[in-house]
Amino acid sequence: MTLKKWLSLGLIGMVLAVVLSFSADHYVTRSSQARLYDQASDVPHQPTALVLGTSPYLRSGQPNPYFLYRIKAAATLYHAQKVDNLVVSGDNRREAYNEPEDMKQALMAQGVPEARIYLDYAGLRTLDSVVRMDKIFGQKSFVIVSQPFHNARAVFIAQQKGLNAYGYNAVDVRLNAFTLRTFVREKLARVKVLLDVWLNKQPRHLGPAVLIHPSSAPSAPSSTNSPT
Repeated sequence: MTLKKWLSLGLIGMVLAVVLSFSADHYVTRSSQARLYDQASDVPHQPTALVLGTSPYLRSGQPNPYFLYRIKAAATLYHAQKVDNLVVSGDNRREAYNEPEDMKQALMAQGVPEARIYLDYAGLRTLDSVVRMDKIFGQKSFVIVSQPFHNARAVFIAQQKGLNAYGYNAVDVRLNAFTLRTFVREKLARVKVLLDVWLNKQPRHLGPAVLIHPSSAPSAPSSTNSPT
């Protein structure tokens, strides 16, 4: 095959990749947009909110604004009495890295009672966190807290899994070198989520059920077993 043909095939592949990415992005956004809210007062009351995890710090050692804004949004939602409990779901594959515990401590610093915070140590990716809300925590209707781009994909996953989810949008982060990388990664993630849904992808870890107590009966916080 000549170089010209290789270049032509490469160009066709690039065009197809762009079209696929654009189509996936549009489909996910259109499917979930009506269920995303910017104001806590507009969010339908739900027993529980799922707070999607991220590292509290950037590689530079500076505080991660995505983390800070998600914590602020989750605390706002709780104090507005729009949810009774919070499930903080994130990565804990390494002993020294514990997103759920970091989120719990940050929420308590915002005045959320410890007894209202449930830890999910096996939220290794968005699909895992969303599906585990049903299969581990028994929640079929809940609010998801993250940035708008993330909420759109998370709510889409919930819809495809037969769950009733709403998204409460944390403040987004201004475009810079760090957020540009996140933006590109999200576009790729939206293509992958369509494949995951088609293949009926399941969480890497399941485990025993965790009872979330109603608002009238607070108790000691519960957690799932860490996979570490």
